[in-house]
Formats: sequence, structure tokens, C-alpha cells
Amino acid sequence: MKTETKEKNTVVKKKSKGKKALKILCIILAVIVAGAGVCAVLSSTGNKANIEKISAFEPVEKDDRLVPEKDEDGNWTFTTDRDFKVMQLTDVHIGGGFMSLKKDAMAINAVAAMIKAEEPDLVIVTGDVSYPVPFQAGTFNNLSSAEVFAALMEQMGVYWTLGFGNHDTEAYSYYSREDISNFYGADARDNTYCLFESGPEDVDGYGNQIINVKNSDGIVTQSLFVFDSHSYVDGDVLGIMWKYDNIHENQVQWYEESLNKINAKNAEIAKEKNLRIPETVKSAAFFHIPLTEQKDAWYEYADNGFSDTENVKYHYGIAGEGKKVVYSGIGEDGLFEKMLELGSTQAVFCGHDHYNNFSLEYKGIRLTYGMSVDYLAYPGIYKEGSQRGCTVITFSPDGSFDCKAESYYQEKYSSVYDKEEVVMQELTTVEIADEYK
Repeated sequence: MKTETKEKNTVVKKKSKGKKALKILCIILAVIVAGAGVCAVLSSTGNKANIEKISAFEPVEKDDRLVPEKDEDGNWTFTTDRDFKVMQLTDVHIGGGFMSLKKDAMAINAVAAMIKAEEPDLVIVTGDVSYPVPFQAGTFNNLSSAEVFAALMEQMGVYWTLGFGNHDTEAYSYYSREDISNFYGADARDNTYCLFESGPEDVDGYGNQIINVKNSDGIVTQSLFVFDSHSYVDGDVLGIMWKYDNIHENQVQWYEESLNKINAKNAEIAKEKNLRIPETVKSAAFFHIPLTEQKDAWYEYADNGFSDTENVKYHYGIAGEGKKVVYSGIGEDGLFEKMLELGSTQAVFCGHDHYNNFSLEYKGIRLTYGMSVDYLAYPGIYKEGSQRGCTVITFSPDGSFDCKAESYYQEKYSSVYDKEEVVMQELTTVEIADEYK
């Protein structure tokens, strides 16, 4: 009898403990859900406040504004006989969460000031508009930062597009590359100035597109290729091992086929109008993650005592990222070799490495890091200013170009809201460690 009573009491105690554990688990889950809800509300309220701030920026008003039109192949095309001015922005890193609102406002202010002063015909962002890293931004929502940036560009009234970076659509983000592409897509939303196109369905990635500049004779004088350089590979889902992807083979094939088509059309028009034109159209490429050749070129330059070589000609800037210097894709992609073979592309513009801003020629092709905007991703970078700015690229009617790195902290970039105080740190190139060569 006593044994039965003891066993019953043991069962009752176990059930009681089970109910208590379940109750604690439910409380924990409720706290998490409530916390997530509070964070979402705070983030939404803060983003709305930043969008309201955007309304104070004066839009760009140009007497000779160029308005693009779609050509027969579906590419946006600007027609002009004057210089064509492109501003490259990179690594804007808008968090879009309650923890990053102040730094997001700084980034917005910087972008607006530079665009207003430069009055570019086109802005190309080479990746990482968004930075939805929860322990820095306070959100997983990568759409909210895209919404803030799109609102800014609409207010500024300049045409723009972008190539995705690794942070725009993290593995843990709410929205995929396809989702964000649908948001940016010119046909998917009421968006006057965004020229973003998702790109051919049979080509890897989202945002592979061509923007052409042609003269009044109808000859394309410059083709601007924007590539999706993808994200992480080799099991590095969260990017903590710095294993980055490369441009894929079918993207290289798309690049070649597109150039052949443009050249054929140019030749047809030239024949009809009895014009003399170059054998191939001049072009430039824009994407986020640098080519392995960017690393090869800098290492060759550094190994020669930071002096030019037969292959490398230095133009400007510093590699300030640390011993590895260039965080390129871990594989080979064939794009640079194809560029050399076709003889069209004279310049490549990338981002990704925020303290790198160097520009050099490698085997006749100019490889340039854009000045970054980032206030959020790198620890303490909001207090530093030497790396922050934009890159201004001028394409001439004869197909030639020039580019210049511009610091945000120049007087010509006057901002609506006060610029933050920063240390203009000395960017120095470190000795390259042997293990990274």
C-alpha cells in the first residue's frame, strides 16, 4: 500500500515538473515574440523618421538632364554627345533596424550631399546597400533598408541602379535576392529613377544588366555592365571564413554575347551612315566582390617595392584592409581573361573592402575600388573619415574615361544635416603576409 502511494506521488511530481518546464518554455517564447515585436515596431518607427528626414534634401535639377530609354534589346540607353558622368557609391550599409538608426541617418546625409554636389547622370551602387546584421542593426529585415535607400534616391531625382553585395541578402535575412530584385525592379513598383533590372533568367544571379551610352548617330560609345558577384561559397553560409564567390561562367558568356551584339549593331549603323568607328565598343564593369586579378595586381605592385611593373601601373589610393589586403572570390572566373581577349572593357569598379580605395591598371585594364560610405559594419568606422566618399567617373564621347576618388569631407559636399566629427586617419598600406600570397 505504501509502495503504491509512493509511486503515485512520484508520478504527480514528474507531471508537476513537466508542467512547470512547459510553462517556463512558454514564458520564454512569449518574451522572445514580444521582444521581436517591440524591435519591429521601434525599427519601423525609426525608418519612417529617417524617410521623413529625406524630404529635406533638395533634388538635383539639371538643365541638360539625360532621360534614358529602352533599346530594342531591353537595355536602358542614354543618348548624348557630351561627357557622361557616373557616380559610383559602394557599401552604404544601411541597417534598417532600431539599433542602427543614427548611423543610417549619417549614411543618408552623406549620399545626399555627394549626389547634390556632383549632379551625376547615373549613380551605380556596387553592393551592400543593406546590412541587416541583427547584433548591429537590430533587425533581420533587409527590405526596410532597401526602402530607405530607394526613398532617398527618388528624392534626389537621379537615375540609378545597383549590383548586389554579399550583405544585401544574407542567409538569415527575411527576403531573398529575388524578393529584393522585385522591389527594386523598374516594372514592379512606382519608381521613376531606378533602372535596376533582374537580368536574363538563364544567367546566374540577379541584376546582371547593361546600360548603354550612345551618340546622336546611334552609335553606342560606352557600355556599362553591372554584374551580380554573388555571395558566400564552400559552406561558408554566414561569411565568417571570408570565402567569397566569383562571377560565374554563364555570366562571362552573357558578357561576350552582349558585346558581340552591340558591336554588330554599331557596325550596321556605321555602314549605313558611312562612319568610322572603333572595332569594338568601349565598356566598363561594375560589381561588388573584387576579381582575383585585383589581388594579383596589388601583390605584384607591392612585391616590386610599391613601384610600377611591366603589368601594373599605379594611379592612386591605398590598400588599408590589413595583411590579406584584397578579399576577392576564392576561385577563378575567367572574366578578366575574357576582357583581355575581347579588348572592350577598359575599367572595372568594385567595393567590398571598405578601407581599400586604390586604382591601378593591370595588363591595360584599370581596376578601381570605390570609396565606401559605411558607418555601421566595421567596428568604429563611423569615427573615421579617410575612406568615406564616392568615385566620380567621366566617360567621354570618344569612349575614353577618367575617374577620381572624392572624399565626403570636402567643403563642396555641404549637407543638410551637420556632418559628424571624424578622425581623418592615415590610411597606410601594410606589408603583405606571406601566408596570404
